[in-house]
Formats: sequence, structure tokens, C-alpha cells
Amino acid sequence: MMRIKELSERVGVSTRLLRYYEEQGLLTPRREENGYRCYEEAAVERVRQIRDLLRAGLTTEIIREVLPCLGAAACSQYDDPEFVRRITAERDRLRERVTVLTQNLNALDDYLSAVSRLTPPADAA
Repeated sequence: MMRIKELSERVGVSTRLLRYYEEQGLLTPRREENGYRCYEEAAVERVRQIRDLLRAGLTTEIIREVLPCLGAAACSQYDDPEFVRRITAERDRLRERVTVLTQNLNALDDYLSAVSRLTPPADAA
């Protein structure tokens, strides 16, 4: 078990952000008798997963809904057609974003390849 400061240091985010995740229903610490937040070891990976999903462009609302289902053998929301529709739409949006990012990455690679053919090595002078 660890307190919020230790979790903050281990995952590289502020304690304020961890409290925000708690407010959004993304992270649920246990409370000690003195009111201090106490996190299990699994919280480290959960925060990393939340950060990755946010960087991918998902909203906290979608993350809150999908987190219980990630890596789970059974999820009560699998039977909810509206939930599946929303997650499918998010997946499709992310797939489109990956396509655009891949095109941009390829364009940058092409540019750098062209520049490297035209630029003499620094030690050739």
C-alpha cells in the first residue's frame, strides 16, 4: 500500500491530478482511518493506463466506462448496445487518427531521408 505522494512520484504526475482522477471515478483509493488516501500496487499500472488512454484522445467519461472492461474476462457493459456503439465509434476515431499520424510520420521520414542524402556528414569538412 502507498499514499498519494508515493503514487504521484512513481507515475510522474501531480497529487492534484491523482485527486482529479478520483473525482472523475477513474481511480478509487482506500481511505485510512485518518482520511489519508491509500493505493494498492495495481494503481501504478492503472494510472499509466489512464494516461495512455487520455493521450490517445479518449475522454474521462469514456475511460471511466471502458476501464473496468479492459483486460476483463467479463464485463457487464458488453451487453449494452449503446456502450458498444460508443466504444466502436471511439475505436474508429482512434483508427482514423492513427492513419493520419502514420501518413505524417511517413512524410517526415521521407523528408529526413531526402535531407540526409543532400547534407554531407559533419566530419567531412
